[in-house]
Amino acid sequence: MNLWLRLLWLVATAWRRPRLELPFATSTLTFRVWPHDVDTSLHMNNGRYWTLMDLGRTDLMIRSGLWRPVIKERWTPVVTAAQIRFRREVKPFQAFRLETRLLSWDETRFVIEHRVLLGHTDRIAAIALVQAGLYDRRGRSFVPVQTLMQAVDVEAASPPMTPEIEAFLGAENALRRATAST
Repeated sequence: MNLWLRLLWLVATAWRRPRLELPFATSTLTFRVWPHDVDTSLHMNNGRYWTLMDLGRTDLMIRSGLWRPVIKERWTPVVTAAQIRFRREVKPFQAFRLETRLLSWDETRFVIEHRVLLGHTDRIAAIALVQAGLYDRRGRSFVPVQTLMQAVDVEAASPPMTPEIEAFLGAENALRRATAST
């Protein structure tokens, strides 16, 4: 239930936060670890990170204006690959920031970085890379990134992939090949 409350809060307060100019803006959201976020090790549950990162991507869509064509066209956000590295615990009642930004893209999908930072510092608790796109169920295909960029009046080329992004996508492609026959 807490995700729904956080989602409602995000949507209800989005108008108070500045517009995000894609593709190089960063969404920054602040949270606190509540008891329902904690696991038996008394720190934020690893699954909760992924749930909150969904909110970071939602914030990018809402504050960039991309939500309008997404709703109108009934496109569905889909994560196709994800990897996370945990560096430090986030303890009960501790405040933290979630920073979400686009790193690169190809014809149909974005690579998005999520950083969980402790309190008001730049100490990284976790960092994740996510590959995601918007899926058109009627067309049964991912929406071209160029179409998405045009929807928010942006014309930009993807930055070159860093070695980290290449490794992430390489690992995803290797896993896809390994499981293609199953």
